[in-house]
Amino acid sequence: MNKKTHELIARLAVAKRPVKILFVCLGNICRSPAAEGIMQALVDEKGLSAHFVIDSAGTGNYHIGDLPDHRMRIHARRRGIELTHICRQVRESDFDNFDLVIAMDVSNERDLRRIAPTIEAEDKIVQMADFISMATKYDYIPDPYYEGAEGFELVLDLLQDACANLLRRLMA
Repeated sequence: MNKKTHELIARLAVAKRPVKILFVCLGNICRSPAAEGIMQALVDEKGLSAHFVIDSAGTGNYHIGDLPDHRMRIHARRRGIELTHICRQVRESDFDNFDLVIAMDVSNERDLRRIAPTIEAEDKIVQMADFISMATKYDYIPDPYYEGAEGFELVLDLLQDACANLLRRLMA
């Protein structure tokens, strides 16, 4: 985790609640709704729902109004996580409404930086991979859309690890 991300998380950890988190990927049908569902499940499990607002969005406008990809929903459901999010595109106003905007990969981060209306808004953008602690060859969350079942399982493993670490740091 870079110094800037570490400082942002430290500020949010002692900030007033609720902490508002937006997870972002390209289409908002695989990675970001899975991150939203995992994070919400962790927060609910620990009785912290009043302390967090969790949402997701996509940088593209391909799937607005749709449920997440059916394959991601199936794999998440096997882990006890229901993905019911309705896909939407990220908006400039999201930077006012959220404390933390988490990109799944470098391309998403680049797109978010173009959308961010101010330098302060850009400072809210971090990489999901900054929170991964498990051994992996990835320094981003790969898109499972064109992969088989193992791609969806890998993404869920990475997101579960990253979300647990993010929550732990925010509650420190």
